[in-house]
Parts: sequence; C-alpha cells; structure tokens
Amino acid sequence: MNQMVAVPGIADEVFFLSEIIGSRAMCNGRKLGKLVDVIAVDQGKLAEITQLQIRPPFGDPAMLVPYSAVRSLSHREVVIELTDPKSYVREPTADEVLVRDYLFDKKVLDIEDREVEVVYDIRLLKRNGKLFVTDVDISRYGLFRRLGLASLAKIFYERSGEEKKRLIAWSYVQALGPNLSSLQGELKLNILKEALSETHPADLADIVEELDSGQRVTLFEELEPSLASDTLEEIDPAVQRDVVFALKKDRVARLIGEMTPGQAADIVSVLPADERRIIAKLLDIKLVDKIREIIEKQETNILNFTTSKFLKCRGEMAADETLRHFRRNARGMDVVMYFYIVDEKDRLLGVLDIKELLMADLTSKLSELMVENVISLKSDSTMKEAAAAFLRYGFRALPVVDDGDVLQGVVPYRDVMNLKHRMLD
Repeated sequence: MNQMVAVPGIADEVFFLSEIIGSRAMCNGRKLGKLVDVIAVDQGKLAEITQLQIRPPFGDPAMLVPYSAVRSLSHREVVIELTDPKSYVREPTADEVLVRDYLFDKKVLDIEDREVEVVYDIRLLKRNGKLFVTDVDISRYGLFRRLGLASLAKIFYERSGEEKKRLIAWSYVQALGPNLSSLQGELKLNILKEALSETHPADLADIVEELDSGQRVTLFEELEPSLASDTLEEIDPAVQRDVVFALKKDRVARLIGEMTPGQAADIVSVLPADERRIIAKLLDIKLVDKIREIIEKQETNILNFTTSKFLKCRGEMAADETLRHFRRNARGMDVVMYFYIVDEKDRLLGVLDIKELLMADLTSKLSELMVENVISLKSDSTMKEAAAAFLRYGFRALPVVDDGDVLQGVVPYRDVMNLKHRMLD
C-alpha cells in the first residue's frame, strides 16, 4: 500500500471539496471555465485526485484535465498549464469516478453506530504536489458549509456545543458492487469496510428498513447467504416483500434454503400466490412440502385454539367476592392468571391480572381495578397472527372477541406457541 510522507518544508493544505467546486479555472492567462468535479483513484487508506473536470461557459463540452497540470489551487481559483486544453474534452469512462457526483448527498452505512448517514462534503489533503481524498463529512455543519452558510453554522455550533465535524475516514468507505455508479436514480450506497459479517442480523435489519429498494438489493447482494437469510427473517414483512420482489429469484431461493422450515414459511407466507409458485420451483421438494404444511397451520382460524374454561366476572364484583369465586372455580380452568370482565351481553370491558387482585383493597370493585385497554384477537384472526401478538406483548393468554367485542373465548400462550415451536423444529 502506498505510504503518503510529507516533505520537510512543504506545508500540507486541507480543503473541503465544496470549497473548491465552482472555482474558476485559468490556463495561460485565460479562463477555461469552472471546476465542477474531480476524479479519484482509490489507493486504500486514501484516494488520489488524478483529474479535474472543467466545464467551459456557453454549454461547451467538459474537459478532464490531469491534476499533474495544476500549478496552484485555492478556494477561488485553479491555475492549469496546458498547451492544448481542447484536446482534453471527453466524458469520464465507466472506470472513472466523479467524486462529487458519486458521493454528495449519498447514503452511507455507519456500521459502528448501526445508522444510515448522508455524505455532505469531502475532505481533501494537498501534500507534496498531489491531492488526496482523506474523509467524507457526514455532519450537518458540512451541509451548511456547502450551502455557503459556514459562518452562521459556526456560531450555532459554538453556542449549542454540538460537534461540528463528523468524519469517516476514506479507508472505511467502499462502494458496494462494481456497477453501483450506474444504478438508476443515481442514489449510490456505500458502507464501512468493517466486516458486515460481524454485524448482528437485527442491526442490519434496522438499517435495511431505512434504505430504498435499490439500496436494499445492493446490500443483500453483498451479504453472505447465511447472514442475508437471517437478516431477511428479521425485517418487517412489508420490507421482506419489497426485497423478495426486487432480488433475483434464484438468490431468494438460496436465502430461503438457508432457513429453517418455520422461518422459510414466515417469508413465503407474505408473498402473493404467483410469487410462491415461482420460488417453490427453485426449492428442494421436501422443504416445499414442510413450508406448505406450516403455512396451512399458520392460517388456521384462532377459534380452533380457544378455550371456554377461563374466569369471567362482572365489573360490579368486589375484590373479596372475586377471590372467593377464584377459590371455588380455578381448579377446573385452563386460564387462571387473568379475570375477564364483561357486561350483561358478554362484551369484554377489561382484564385484571391475579397478582393485581391479590394486592388490591378487598372492597374495590373490579371495574376500578381492571385494565380497560385490552389487547385482544379478532374471531377471524389466524394462528400466525396470534403467535405474533404473544411475541409482541408477552401475555400468557389472549381473549378473542367478535366485531361487537363479545367475548368468544380465550387462547392460552402454550397452545399457540408450543405448536409454533413444533413447526419450527
């Protein structure tokens, strides 16, 4: 790897790309145009600026001028020495990266913080007659600088005590995929080179949910199959659909093949029937059979799992009367940890945990002790929806009500989750 060593007696200069973009370009005492971008070659820890893109006035085609022809560079002016500037008129090749176009306002994944950041500026270092990219600036201050509001921003940051500079070293920034610059929409994704393989799937899932469709595909194409599979399982179902639709079907099949049958069923079950059929043709037939069986069970109506053996009371009952009711009836019940409070038409009004009842004043009415905002399932809910509710809320039982809030039964945690676990094995 190239080492950048300072020459004694020659001072380093630091620029930000936004400070020199727009500078007039002079050649042989005449104005060529304006500096609009630079081309960089990645050298690992740094990227060396090898060419400047100069755009002449009046819409004439841009020139790519070698940086070796630059005699001076400042915030206002770049002086170039060339015999025939017009001979440098050309467009960048596919291998040449225009730094401003490629990185400004593009998203990066900050793996250390598990966040999606935005590049607002590029830090440059002039050393020994060469110009290097050293960092990307992801601070709001960098955005203000670009907008010409650096003085105003400086006052704000000094008063607020916030950190002005948030820089990511170039050595940690790398494009995902060789054709990334040609992605439609020109929104490229970059990530820290620090191992994605060391990032937990749940953290990656949070990042994926913040990206757009094209960026999600780019990220998933770079992940190892096992990590991609685990990440796909963690993300929101709506995002799962987006990723599965966007990825190549053979890639999707490979990711699903890395999952347990239960995990695979969770992914496949959110897809339309035609998508299921396409992917099923690419999977092992034994796995397809297991997935189909699990999905059928997941879509079973939750009323098939409810019990009528639970403690049901009226709101006007006092705590002491309810405890006597509990002692007389609890032995034959399937659900004994909750009391379900209903009106005369069996409409669910609230729920009370047995622990709360034991600590209550014996004269208190259940209507005063109960929780009115009851988490419940609808009578047309599926087993899969019930399992999701149990995982989300952590209750040991859930009531099932119809559209009129009439209590239809109660489903115990064990009856749903034990079945789900058997299906996942």
